[in-house]
Formats: sequence, C-alpha cells, structure tokens
Amino acid sequence: MTGKICILLFIAFSSLAQTNTDEAAIRTILATQNKLWNQGDIPGFMAYYHHSNDLKFISKNGITQGWEATLARYQKSYPNQEAMGQLTFDILEVDVTAAKTAWVIGQWNLVRPKLGDVGGHFTLLLKKVKGKWLIFRDHTS
Repeated sequence: MTGKICILLFIAFSSLAQTNTDEAAIRTILATQNKLWNQGDIPGFMAYYHHSNDLKFISKNGITQGWEATLARYQKSYPNQEAMGQLTFDILEVDVTAAKTAWVIGQWNLVRPKLGDVGGHFTLLLKKVKGKWLIFRDHTS
C-alpha cells in the first residue's frame, strides 16, 4: 500500500514539474518573440508559429488562415520599424492543459511615438510538436 502511495505522489510531482518546465519554455518563447519584434524581425517572430495552413490568426478584421498568409498580414500591417514600434507583453496566464497543449492569455502594447500607441489582449493556443512549443491559434484584439 505504501509503495502505491509513493508511486502516485511521484507521478503527481513529476507532472507538476513538467508543467512548470513547459510554462517556463512558453514564457521564454514569448520573451524571444518580443525581442525579435522590437528588432524589426517579423520572420523571426513568426518562427514560433506553426508553419502550416492549419495556423489561424483571429482579429477584429476576421480570420487569417495559414502561416504564409499570417506573415503577409503582419508585413502589410507593419511595413517598417516605425509602424512596428516597441512591443511589450504582459502575460496574465499560462495554462498547460495537457502534456502537449497550452493556453496563454495576455496583454500587448505597441509604443509608436509618431503613429500613436496601440494595444489590446490576446489568447494563444500552443501545441508541443517534436518537443517544441508552437502557436497554432492567435486571437488578438
């Protein structure tokens, strides 16, 4: 009986440790994206999105389907560093819901002295593919 309890406790603690490791990895990805954006590197920023037609970017203007279309949308909306501004994220919640999926809720803000600041909220669905967390859904408003 004691052995079974020890095994159950080990599994519970192992799961919690993995969740913390996954959350830290996701927060690192978002910090890296923030840095890449502020360097004007949209393709680098997009490297953390799932490179497939399955990717969906949802905004007040509708749904953009696919990695290439999402990249083109970003490049059209933010054609230069002035339009891109300086990005900051405030990560409100990271919820690793299973070993291979996670939800992130946060706020974003672009400081753009000449064009005016903009910001809003986002929800991301990430999935772990071959050990790497990638964004599959991005709802930004």
